[in-house]
Amino acid sequence: MPTPREIILAALHARLLALPATALRGEVLPERVPAGGLLILRDGEPGEPEVTLSPLRYHYQHRAEIEAVVQGATRDAAFDTLCAHVGAVIAADRTLGGLCDWIEAMAPRPVDLPVAGAASLKAAVIPVVLHYSTADPLA
Repeated sequence: MPTPREIILAALHARLLALPATALRGEVLPERVPAGGLLILRDGEPGEPEVTLSPLRYHYQHRAEIEAVVQGATRDAAFDTLCAHVGAVIAADRTLGGLCDWIEAMAPRPVDLPVAGAASLKAAVIPVVLHYSTADPLA
């Protein structure tokens, strides 16, 4: 049976799959960036939970990351559109259908990456904080 952490990350990935960009989870950057852009969800770090007693609950602010990558002559506009789509997907359902307490994205820090013999890449990591609670840190 999947853990709440895995269920939440899978639900976030499923929402990213609905976007026009290619959405992967935990994959390496492929040799070619699809025309619609590329999103790679990284599971990230759950961090140290706050603990409450009676009943015992572990409250996480899990920091996952979405790598956003675009390539081509219009990469600035494409990157802006891709980030806006990610933001809209997150804002549309801040609890991922009731699976977590809250989800919020942070602002990306884009960088241009030169590629020998091809158009430059524009890429950034979009930090996403997933707030959720569980009765067991391993379950």
